[in-house]
Amino acid sequence: MATEYDLVILGAGTGGYVAAIRASQLGLKVAVVEKEKLGGTCLHKGCIPSKAFLRSAEVYKTVNQADQFGVGIEKASLNFTKVQERKNGIVDQLYKGVQHLMKKGKIDVYKGFGRILGPSIFSPTSGTISVENLDGTDNEMLVPKNVIIATGSRPKSLPGLDLDEEMILSSEGALDLEELPDSITIIGGGVIGIEWASMFADFGVDVTVLEYLDRILPLEDEEISKEIQRELKKKGVKVVTSAKVLAESVKKENGQVVVSYEHKGETKQSVTSKALVSVGRAANVQDIGIENTDIQVKNNTISVNEYYQTKESHIYAIGDVIGGLQLAHVASHEGIAAVEHIKGNNPHPVEEEMVAKCTYSSPEVASVGLTEKAAKEKGYKVRTGKFPFKAIGKALVYGDTSGFVKFVSDADTDDLLGVHMIGPHVTDMISEAALAKVLDATHWEVAQTIHPHPSLSEAIGEAALAVDGQEIHG
Repeated sequence: MATEYDLVILGAGTGGYVAAIRASQLGLKVAVVEKEKLGGTCLHKGCIPSKAFLRSAEVYKTVNQADQFGVGIEKASLNFTKVQERKNGIVDQLYKGVQHLMKKGKIDVYKGFGRILGPSIFSPTSGTISVENLDGTDNEMLVPKNVIIATGSRPKSLPGLDLDEEMILSSEGALDLEELPDSITIIGGGVIGIEWASMFADFGVDVTVLEYLDRILPLEDEEISKEIQRELKKKGVKVVTSAKVLAESVKKENGQVVVSYEHKGETKQSVTSKALVSVGRAANVQDIGIENTDIQVKNNTISVNEYYQTKESHIYAIGDVIGGLQLAHVASHEGIAAVEHIKGNNPHPVEEEMVAKCTYSSPEVASVGLTEKAAKEKGYKVRTGKFPFKAIGKALVYGDTSGFVKFVSDADTDDLLGVHMIGPHVTDMISEAALAKVLDATHWEVAQTIHPHPSLSEAIGEAALAVDGQEIHG
């Protein structure tokens, strides 16, 4: 027996379940197929649990610095079991919320592994979904008019290196640690690696970061990369850039992990209790029936057009599985755009230069638009303005004056090309800059915005003024 739907979504991570909700709002009959839990990687193995850890690390660090605020505390203690319990409680609460949203939207949820079938007795076109029930019962057949593939991604490893999730961890395995290691080597200095490095350091773990490229956070503005490396060094983190790690050079010996790497023509070693491999994520395109369709896969990601249609026009794909910016908020907006297109509306596709990107380290990093280097490579004549948090009263009151805000502006038109921030709470502040990008604002229009005093956001106004050399407190 087959059940017909207007839309079936493979995967109920952030992109998938948001797409399902929007489809329900538009009156479509919708089903989602998920082999694990609603909410996917972001809720259960990524964004939310890691940020819960980061918050505990921030509180622990703050308590240890309480004397600076006139608060006397003999010695702070860390109960990592309670840290885990708090993290799990937050995840459970949000998971219940997603379950409620599915019921509210009358969205059918199939717990199992979904595969796309080719033309069959159920449909003359590819797209029927066979759901392999995890309880061993017979497969269920779903016959949709449209399909959205939202199967997400999984942590990559170095070719040939097995992640045992005990001593050699992925970012997902690290979330299940029962106790903190005394030392750890993090292979990869991208967003995930730097968040874990900052977190572990604030928890008191001895941290080494090995990055293959010549700087950490390589997709951020170069000045941001330099500043975060300085701040990590203050925490005691050892950062080694241009470090080449080979899979066969990672070994477990005498209860330790030995990571050998090449650096400046020499072979060196990092010997720690554990290693965390953070070298990116791979799209989940295997074993979902793509071979039964005309869908094209390039570089292990699904090819789509601007409305997220694959070569099979009734089958869409969104999120990590199509590559690009592998961010939960991007997947959500891609899912909404795909559903709007299915409904016959004219959605505005996601533009990469309009997307705010965040790294939740301490200090935080956030950006939108082009870096100074990228703008110049595109042929722009640029002007920049930069303003430090150390000149902002609220930052002094808050007790964190690290970092700065940087504007990149088109010297010919004054158009805002990019905004880059590092410092306290910048992941909350970046939305102002993202809105300015959406509205095609100039730096001087941002400068005309009256920012409240005292507030951290004053740094945005001052940096905007600094493009014209008119900053007030600089």
